[in-house]
Amino acid sequence: MTNVPNDRSQQERALYIISVAAELAGVHAQTLRIYERKGLIEPARTQGGSRRYSERDIQLLQRIQELTNEGVGLMGVRRILELEDDLATALAHIRDLELALERARAAARGAVS
Repeated sequence: MTNVPNDRSQQERALYIISVAAELAGVHAQTLRIYERKGLIEPARTQGGSRRYSERDIQLLQRIQELTNEGVGLMGVRRILELEDDLATALAHIRDLELALERARAAARGAVS
């Protein structure tokens, strides 16, 4: 079984050139350039300046495509993505707080015993 850090680093490796990324995302390469200009995605760059897309980028492109297919404009997509990121951050923070609370409860129970 692979561990999460390796999975994450694997997802973040910039592997795909723009034409392959566009095909995987189901859009035209020019669409990826537009998404980049609008600030929706920021692919890695080689030393020569060529774009390279990761698995995480492909997933993001697919999410963007899903939203635009539902009729959401690019500014709306940007806001939705920001809100989804904020929600993920808040949920992670809540999980951390719940763990800290559980530890504090266990310590309090131990102190009372």
